[in-house]
This record gives sequence, structure tokens and C-alpha cells, in this order.
Amino acid sequence: MFFNEEFETLPREAIQALQLKRLKAMVARVEKSVPFYKEALAKAGVTSDSIKSLADLQRLPFTYKQDMRDSYPYNLFAVPMEDIVRIHASSGTTGKPTVVGYTRKDIETWSELMARSFVAAGVHKGDIIHNSYGYGLFTGGLGAHYGAERLGASVIPMSGGNTKKQIMIMQDFGSTVLTCTPSYSLYMAEAAKEEGIDFRDLKLRVGIFGAEPWSEEMRLDIEGKLNLSAVDIYGLSEIMGPGVAIECCEAKKGLHVWEDHFIPEIINPETCEVLPEGQMGELVITTITKEGIPLIRYRTRDITSITYEPCICGRTHARIARMSGRSDDMLIIRGVNVFPSQIEAILMGVEGVEPHYVLIVERKDNLDTLEVQVEVGENMFSDEIKHLQALSAKIEKQIKEMLGVTCRVRLVEPKSITRSEGKAKRVIDNRNKA
Repeated sequence: MFFNEEFETLPREAIQALQLKRLKAMVARVEKSVPFYKEALAKAGVTSDSIKSLADLQRLPFTYKQDMRDSYPYNLFAVPMEDIVRIHASSGTTGKPTVVGYTRKDIETWSELMARSFVAAGVHKGDIIHNSYGYGLFTGGLGAHYGAERLGASVIPMSGGNTKKQIMIMQDFGSTVLTCTPSYSLYMAEAAKEEGIDFRDLKLRVGIFGAEPWSEEMRLDIEGKLNLSAVDIYGLSEIMGPGVAIECCEAKKGLHVWEDHFIPEIINPETCEVLPEGQMGELVITTITKEGIPLIRYRTRDITSITYEPCICGRTHARIARMSGRSDDMLIIRGVNVFPSQIEAILMGVEGVEPHYVLIVERKDNLDTLEVQVEVGENMFSDEIKHLQALSAKIEKQIKEMLGVTCRVRLVEPKSITRSEGKAKRVIDNRNKA
């Protein structure tokens, strides 16, 4: 099933020709209307006329999150404010947020790409979409909402919070699709169990989860507890919001990037060298149709790889691997690089522990230490101390063998780790605190 079969199945040559045409047009717009890009492009010695092929993309300058903060709030906008019909901002908790503006055409494009994403995930017009992404400045709620309406499905604008009511609404309204963060879906499953509600009695069949990295092991846990097909979606407010890329329900092997609107690259985050297909690196995205705030080679900091291999679903757009983490979230423990999702994958494979954990990093005597706190089930926590000690030792050994990092695993009682209705906080790094 496709929402826009013509564009979703374009031959590779046609995608590249369209990308080049739209890239040149976008650069021509920003070199005239955005002082920041006018200066950056001149410094790089690039004009729209000098772009002859997609290989010339590598000559263009990178855009960083700090550039957006330095341009706060509207100095990167490429159109007058009278043409901006929507303003969103990042959900960052420190410093100035990154501000994005949308023209009416941008909203139409976003709605189309989210509708494409829903269909790729297995959603159809007759579905009832329970939207638990946050509404407001965060792009998740309204992005999913507009996409659902564009598809023609029924949408329930729940937003986050009030979990018991969310479960009641899903029961009473017959929700068939759930959209939220993966960690919140597990919180819902936990809350439903406390209320004596079995998700198998609900009508949910598809879950579209994003806004935080999650492992394949967590997918299996979610699918088992919520009795649905769990699909990964990717987006970020700076680029558009949700719907930049999504897994198809047929394969679930990589997220299709809508390449008629975005050009993805994978680079070495240290050297900025563009990496070949299949190698892990940092995702860089260039927007080629956005009017409000076009971005050239935006450094997302998300770590993934890319493939152009044909997919069984029939979509021809490139696929990126599910995010293993962010380059700025990567932990370096005594010289070893570790992503929270790698530890999550190990924890999810251990019987007796729950999918709720936090990583605490300290510096003691000039050495970095890592403590993994993970909840255990009710039955396990009431077990003998020696059994808990054996389980801790087992997990420590697996982490050491698989990731090469020494850590201390502390098993904690059920429900002792703070739950989140949005993005889960997985890391507490105390090394730089006074």
C-alpha cells in the first residue's frame, strides 16, 4: 500500500534528478534571502549556478544546532513573517530552543509525508489513531495529527499525560493505532496491568514510536506487552518534525527517508568525511523543499547507516538503520565508546529485569565509573539476596564481554525509576558537575 505511489516508487535516477533540481533551487533562494547562508556559501565558494551534480553537495557548508541558536528566533527564516503560518521550537531543556517556521506549503508537505509514513506503517483510512505525542511547541503531536487527517483516518488528540485516562479512551473509543515514545508505551502497559486491563482485549494493532532511540529487543518487548506491530519513525523539529523517515511494516529493516524532500548523508563525525553506503556515522540532512527555514547539511548528531538496496515493500527511497544513539549522547568510559541503546539491548535479553533503567556516570580518583540501575520484576525482587547478586554479576559479565566496558549493575525495586510521558531520561552524567 502507498499513499503517493508515483513519488514513493520513483526510480533511483529520477530521485537523483529531482534532488539536484530542488537542491539548486533551494540554494538559489537562501543565498538571496538568508544572510547566514549568503555568507557561509560565499566563504565556501559555492553558488547555486556552480552546483552541477549531487556530488557538489559535499562542497556546501554544514549547519549546526548552535547556528540555529545563534540565529534565535527568526534570523534563519527564508521568507517574511507574513508568510509563516506556524512556529515550533525544539524540546531542549538547556539554552535557547531551536525555532522553526512553516509556510502553508510546508504544512501541506509535512502532512503529506506523515500520511505516507502512516501508510508505510500499515495504517489506513479506517483506523482510529490514538495520538499521545505532545501537542504545543513540540512537533510530535501536531505533525502526527495533520498526517492522520491528511490520510483520512480518525485521530484522537490525547497528547501526553493522564495515563489512566489514555487507557480508558483506548478501550472505549476502539483505538487501533497508538503514537507515542517507545518508553511511554511500556509505561502504559505497566499502568494497564495495575488496573487489571489486558492490552490483548483492546483493538490496537499498530504502534508508531519515535522521538528516542530504542532497540530491537525493546520492540519485541513492546509488541508482546501491547499486542501490536511496533514501527520506528524518525524526525526532528529542525528538519520538519516526525515523518522524515519511517520503517515499512513489510520489512522493518531500516527507515525509508523521503528523498524527494530530503537529501541524507552519513559522515564521520570527527573528520566530516562522507562515508560509503553501509558504514555507521552521523546523519546529515539537507532540506530541498522547505520554504520557511531551509537547512543545508544539518548535523543531526544521530548515529546510523544508509542503504540504497531495494526494499520488499516496493519503495525506492533510501533506508537508514534505526538510530543507535547520538554522537553527543555517546558515553566514553575509560576509552570505550558506549551508547545507551547498546546496554538496553543487553538488558532486554535478560530474564527477570524490566525495561526501565538509568545509566549513572561518575568520576572517582580521575577514573570514569558506570553504574547501571535496572528494575527487576516483583517476583525476582522478593527472591534471595544471593540470586539477585548472581543476576547482577551475570549482567555485568555480559556488558563487559559484548561492549568491553566494566560497570556496576544495581538491581532496584519495581517502579523505583522515574517514568516519563515523553522522552525517557536514560543517562545521568555527573562527571562535569562541581
